[in-house]
Amino acid sequence: QVQLVESGGGLVQAGGSLRLSCAASGRTFSSYTMGWFRQAPGKEREFVATINKSHSNTAYADSVKGRFTISRDNAKNTVYLQMNSLKPEDTAVYYCAATRSLGLAITGRAYDYWGQGTQVTVSS
Repeated sequence: QVQLVESGGGLVQAGGSLRLSCAASGRTFSSYTMGWFRQAPGKEREFVATINKSHSNTAYADSVKGRFTISRDNAKNTVYLQMNSLKPEDTAVYYCAATRSLGLAITGRAYDYWGQGTQVTVSS
């Protein structure tokens, strides 16, 4: 079992940056592939980014590619999402998730554990 707690959300102007953090409990963080998802009001949850156990491989949604960067620090049991050049359409609740999947996972169904989410609001 792993518990996930996101932080770092807030209100930012378009073009600005935020860094989200997701702290995981437990001693086996390095055995999980981690992901970030988001859900905007009235929309379905969508994949944002994922990183494998050894942080040697990542994948991104096309909508954030080149603007967002996922990273992890296994010593700190934390995964990050650096978000640059933010747009109003990035406004959503952002969730981190963990899975024991052997490789990258871009669907929500693949994930076993979820955080409570952190709100990101981008004003125009």
